[in-house]
Amino acid sequence: MRISRTRTAAGLAISALALGTLPAWAAPTETTAASPARTVAAGAPAAYEGQVPLQGAVNVRDVGGYRTYDGETVRTGRVFRADALSKLTDTDLTTLSRLGLKTVIDFRVPAEVQYDGADRLPAGLAPVSRPVTDNGLFTQLITAIGAKDPVKQEEMLGNGRAAAFMRDVYRTFVTDATNRTRFAATLRDIANSRSPLLYHCTSGKDRTGWTTYLLLRLVGVPERTAVADYLASNTYRAAYDAKVREALKQGGMMQNPDLIIPLQEVRTDYLDTALSEATQRYGGLQGYLTKGLGLDAGTILRLRERMVD
Repeated sequence: MRISRTRTAAGLAISALALGTLPAWAAPTETTAASPARTVAAGAPAAYEGQVPLQGAVNVRDVGGYRTYDGETVRTGRVFRADALSKLTDTDLTTLSRLGLKTVIDFRVPAEVQYDGADRLPAGLAPVSRPVTDNGLFTQLITAIGAKDPVKQEEMLGNGRAAAFMRDVYRTFVTDATNRTRFAATLRDIANSRSPLLYHCTSGKDRTGWTTYLLLRLVGVPERTAVADYLASNTYRAAYDAKVREALKQGGMMQNPDLIIPLQEVRTDYLDTALSEATQRYGGLQGYLTKGLGLDAGTILRLRERMVD
């Protein structure tokens, strides 16, 4: 029984810091859905609010609403990005059902699903499991946080190590063949589907953020705007992630929870790492999309036809 409790405590801690779910003893009593709209992000369209307000998830957004290079607009109501959907309330399910989703793609690895729970979705919807590797992050954090050892935590996460690990994760978006296959499959699904689609990971910021960045660039959204959408996760998640750090400290899991800030945030440095790797291996983003992901001209054309007015 002791082993089971220790394992559970570690799992709750990891959910709290990396997976975006507060443990029961520290869960906020009010919804955190009313995060600032994406208008706070530089380059975002004026007066546009893309967030889908939910009680059990804080980073659910419509990918549409952005302007393209040629003055057209990315359609709303077609594609949504999200964090974990395992803690949705009944009210959330009603809200989600109004989106008309026919496909939900889950990028989480099995260990994340085991600890955080399977997606809770409206009736008739089942997630498509399409795991993108976290490069061992989840397992390492289980070890560090579950031990409650500040020295070990500092050794693993301090002195820039957490940020360096995140850069390594982003490199795998380009270098790992399975990851490339799953990103490509998702973009093809978007191109070929006539019904609303949602994809998500745990915090809705890294695997989901990379996918959204690729999608927006493919349909003609300027670089600056695509980066702004990527960075907006920091705004949507800020208040909740701060509560997570406080919960870890108050729960005795970490003396210095600020060590996990590089894991909670998205940073241009992380995105640039993936883009630099794409340049090194494929000559640039276009080469990564066509050679690395294997997207042909027809798929790219269908993406634009589906996504742009």
